[in-house]
Amino acid sequence: MAAAPVLVASDLDRTLIYSTAALALQMPDAEAPRLLCVEVYEGRPLSYLTETAAGLLTELADAAVFVPTTTRTREQYRRVHLPGPPPPYAVCANGGHLLVDGRTDADWHATVTARLAAQCAPLAEVREHLLRTADPVWTRKQRVAEDLFAYLVVERELLPEEWVKELAVWAGERGWTVSLQGRKIYAVPGPLTKSAAVREVARRTGAAEVLAAGDSLLDADLLLAADRGWRPGHGELAESGWSAPAVEALPERGVAAGERIAREFLRAVA
Repeated sequence: MAAAPVLVASDLDRTLIYSTAALALQMPDAEAPRLLCVEVYEGRPLSYLTETAAGLLTELADAAVFVPTTTRTREQYRRVHLPGPPPPYAVCANGGHLLVDGRTDADWHATVTARLAAQCAPLAEVREHLLRTADPVWTRKQRVAEDLFAYLVVERELLPEEWVKELAVWAGERGWTVSLQGRKIYAVPGPLTKSAAVREVARRTGAAEVLAAGDSLLDADLLLAADRGWRPGHGELAESGWSAPAVEALPERGVAAGERIAREFLRAVA
């Protein structure tokens, strides 16, 4: 009888892959790692990981069930071309969509939308509040993702900290979560979680152990649900000092943290 597989669920942006602004290459130029571009948007390179991390992820795909677990929409996720074979499962829209061999699992999505309708305020109410209270001085874009959640693209240096805190309180009273990641402010229904979708993948694959990594508040539930987890030295969780017994806080920041996380995954699986 084959041994039960290990499931590795990892956030993507600022956990495994990094934009130019998030690379945090603080070493001398001559010592900078070789980078591999894994995402192109509108004809321009957008996201990277180190070549070493690319090799580690290729090995990981052979040793475990690797599940990209992202807040990205399905369209945004499909722009990312990670090294190794295409993952058999992927979690998109913060758990709102489960992709199986690249195709949307309609039954899972129906289960999620029913849960949201029963447990939290509707998207329309939250979006209206964002449109009414966000100041055009620091708001650059307003978006709805997959008819599941909303987010703003902002000028971070102009964004009032108090506004974010007030939004978090307002949203929390309605069963929603607020997360500030780089230049994006997400408003996401509380029941819309990465962990629920990953548990479903674990059930389907018969995984004996779940490993996870993430950097933001929207990854906290995933890290808490995993048997072991890692978070980088940057991001929302690091800035707030968030910790959990089975989650290791790594010192590395930027793309070096992505390489360290890939290495930790492979070591744990081995």
